Amino acid sequence: MRDGETIKNDIINHLAQVIDPELNVDVVNLGLIYGIDLDEDGICLINMTLTTPACPLTGFLIDAITKEVKKVEEVKNVDVEFVWYPVWSPDRMSDAAKKYFGYEKKDQLRE
Repeated sequence: MRDGETIKNDIINHLAQVIDPELNVDVVNLGLIYGIDLDEDGICLINMTLTTPACPLTGFLIDAITKEVKKVEEVKNVDVEFVWYPVWSPDRMSDAAKKYFGYEKKDQLRE
């Protein structure tokens, strides 16, 4: 049996396969994933946000996330819950995503 950290990393790797079709970057690097919890019954709760509350891709993202995370052996079901605090901002993106979108580091902007 795999340990919790290994399973969580596997879940994150699968989430990184879910690409936001409008932005062409995955939900992990966009900083949309706020929390991952897997209970003893194999129910995986994904807490996430969107770049905007009016995002038209909500259904698409739920379906894509559910499909990917269910590929993890220990996951039997997936529940995606949207949270709006803290509010998403480009600061939540990975360095790779910031580079993709042309964001500079804050320190560089102050110089």
